[in-house]
Amino acid sequence: MNPIFTTLISKSTGISAKQVAGAISLLNEGCTIPFISRYRKEVTGALDEVQVASIANQLEKLNELDKRKETILKTIEEQGKLTAELKSRIENSWDSTEIEDIYLPYKPKRKTRAEAARQKGLEPLATFLMLQNPNADINKKAQEFINEEVGVTNKEEAIQGAQDIIAEQISENEEARNMIRFNFKKDAVITSVKLKSKAKTNEEEQEWEQKAQKYRDYFQFSEKLARCASHRLLAMRRGEEEGFLRITISGDDERCLDRLDKLFLKNSSRSAELVWEAIEDGFKRLLKPSIETEFANLSKEQADKEAIRIFVKNLEQLLMAAPLGQKRVLALDPGFRTGCKVVCLDAEGNLLHNEAIYPHPPKNERKAAADKIWTLTKQYKTEAISIGNGTASRETEEFIRGLGLPSSIKIFVVSEDGASIYSASKVARDEFPDYDVTVRGAVSIGRRLMDPLAELVKIDPNSIGVGQYQKDVDQKELKRSLDQTVEKCVNKVGVNLNTASKHLLTYISGLGPAIAQNIVDYRTEHGAFSSRKELLKVPKLGPKAFEQAAGFLRVSGGKQPLDNSAVHPESYPIVEKMAKNLKCTVSELMANKELREKIDIYKYVTSEVGLPTLQDIMQELEKPGRDPREQLTTFEFSKDVKELEDVQVGMVLPGIITNITNFGCFVDVGVHTKGLVHISELADHFVKDPSEEVQLHQHVMVRVIGIDLQRGRMQLSMKGME
Repeated sequence: MNPIFTTLISKSTGISAKQVAGAISLLNEGCTIPFISRYRKEVTGALDEVQVASIANQLEKLNELDKRKETILKTIEEQGKLTAELKSRIENSWDSTEIEDIYLPYKPKRKTRAEAARQKGLEPLATFLMLQNPNADINKKAQEFINEEVGVTNKEEAIQGAQDIIAEQISENEEARNMIRFNFKKDAVITSVKLKSKAKTNEEEQEWEQKAQKYRDYFQFSEKLARCASHRLLAMRRGEEEGFLRITISGDDERCLDRLDKLFLKNSSRSAELVWEAIEDGFKRLLKPSIETEFANLSKEQADKEAIRIFVKNLEQLLMAAPLGQKRVLALDPGFRTGCKVVCLDAEGNLLHNEAIYPHPPKNERKAAADKIWTLTKQYKTEAISIGNGTASRETEEFIRGLGLPSSIKIFVVSEDGASIYSASKVARDEFPDYDVTVRGAVSIGRRLMDPLAELVKIDPNSIGVGQYQKDVDQKELKRSLDQTVEKCVNKVGVNLNTASKHLLTYISGLGPAIAQNIVDYRTEHGAFSSRKELLKVPKLGPKAFEQAAGFLRVSGGKQPLDNSAVHPESYPIVEKMAKNLKCTVSELMANKELREKIDIYKYVTSEVGLPTLQDIMQELEKPGRDPREQLTTFEFSKDVKELEDVQVGMVLPGIITNITNFGCFVDVGVHTKGLVHISELADHFVKDPSEEVQLHQHVMVRVIGIDLQRGRMQLSMKGME
C-alpha cells in the first residue's frame, strides 16, 4: 500500500492519521467493517462503522487511481515522451481531474482535425503563429507548407490546418481548462426544455403528452447548477432519458473567451488574429463541450451521492424497524376479486396453514370469512395479525378490527414493498416450492412483522422502495452502499446461529453465501450448534472467518453462557478471570448486578485489551444479546377517510411515514395515495435535512393543506403537530 494513502484519507475525512493507519492495516488483513468497529476499537481509536466504511471506500478509490496512474505512465512512456518532470507530476498528484488533464495531450485519440493537420506536417506553422510576431509574413511562411502529396494545396489550407492544431492545444491546456472550470463552477446554469413529440397519430400524441405531464415543472426550467437540488437534477435527467426533456449545462461564453484571450493573445498582429480565431473555434468545438460534459457528470455524481445517502439512511431505518418477536402470527395479503390470502405461522415463522377468504366485493362472503378468521386464530393460538398495506388494505383492516377478536391479539399493518419481488424469486421458490406466489407473499407479510430484518435481507434492497430515483443513480455505487448498510444492520443486531436463514447468515461479518450455505447444511445434518466453537467444524470456515463472524452469532442454551452475547470468544478468558477473582461462575456474574459492580475494569487493561473493549464487555454482561431495536407499537388510520376524495383541506389525520427524501417525507394516511410533507412544512423551525427530523415508519399527525385530485396528490403539514 502507498504510504501517502494514510495522509490523504486523514486529510479528507478529518480522522487522525493514526486511526486511519490502524483501520487500513486491519482492512488489508481482510477484517470486515463491522468486526473492526466492534472488536478492534483499541487499534482504530474507537472509530464507528460509518467512519471505517468511509476509510474503506476512499482506500478503494485511491487504489483504483493508483492503477490508473500506472496505465497513464506506461502509455506516455511507450510514446517516448515521458520526461522525469512529467513522471514526477503524475506520481505526486492524487487529483483525478488534474491527472487526466496532464494526460490529455498524450491520450491516444481517434483521428481529429488537429491530428490530420499534424500528419500533413503543419505543426511548425502552428508554433510559428503562436509566437504572434508582429512583423511576420504569414502568407510567405504558409507557402512553405504547401504540399499536394499530403493534401495541402494552398496557403489557406495550411493556415486552417495550423489553426486546427492550435484549437486542440488550447482545449488541452491545463491552465485554460482550469480557467473554464472556475467559470463553470461560478456561473454554470442548467436548463431544461420540453421536447416536441414524435408521435404520428393523435392517440400517440395524447399518450405522449399524458406521460410528459409528470415533468411539466421542467418544461421551461433554468437554475444555477450549484443550487440545483439532487432530486431536481435526477428528475430532469430521467425526463431526458425518457425523451421528454432536453437538458443543457452552460457557462458564460463571453467571460470564458475573454479570459482565454488574456491567457493566449500577446498583441493585435495578424498572427494574433489567426490565433484568436483558433481560440474561439477550440473553445466552442472542443473545450466548452468537454467541460460541459465534465460538469454534467460531476453534478450527476453529486446528485447520485445525495440520493444514495438518503436511500441508505431510509434502508437502515427500515431494516432496524421494531420487531414483534417470536409470536404466532396470522398474516393476510389483501385483495378484492382474488380474495385475501391468509396464512398461519408458528413463532419461528414456519408456515402451518394457508387458504383464501372473500370478505370484499364482488363475492362479499363476509360471514364465512369472519367465521374462518375466528376458527384459525383459535386453532393456531394466534397472538398477532399482520395485514399488507397494498390493495384492499384499509377494507381488510376494518373487517378484521370489526370481528371483536380478543384484545390480546394485536393487529398491525405492514409494508408490502418488495413482497411481490420476493414471492417470485428463486429464494421464495426454494423455500416454498409447493406453494404459489400469493402464499409466499402472505408469508413474507407475516414474517416482516415478526422480524423485518430477517425477512428483508432476502430481497434486493433496490426493490424495497425507500429512496428517490434509485433506478437513475450509479447502480454499482448504490449496490455497494446498500450491501454495506445491510451488513451493518445484521451485525448490529446479531443472529441466532441455530435459526438464522442462509440469507441472514450471508451478511454476517466474514461469512458470505458459500459459508452461510455450509452452516445451514451442517445444521441440517448434525442438528443445532451447541457452541460457537463448533463453527470451526463447518467446511471452509477457517480461523479467520471464525474470528470475523463469531461475535455476531448467538447460541442460546449451551454450556458457555457468553455464546449468547456479543462478547467475542477471544475475550472469554477476560470474563472468566473476572468471575474467578470474584469466586463465582460466569453465569452468576452475568445474573448478579452486585457482583459486576465490584469489578474494577482498570485491573484488566493490558497492552492488547484496552478500556473500550472492557467497557463493551461490561455492557454485554449487563444485557447479554440485547436487541438494539425499539419496541413495536400499534397504529390505526382515521375511520373518516378511506379514499382521496374523502380528504378535505384542514383535516388533521394520523399517518405513517413511508419514505424520506431530501425535499421532505411521504406520509400514508390510509387513502391509497401518499401525501407529501414538504421540508418547509416539517416543523415550526428551519429544517436542513428531513432525515434528522423524522424517521421511517414513524407515527405522526398531519394537517391537510392541499389536494390535487387530477394528479392524485396531497400536500400535508406537520407544523404545530405533536
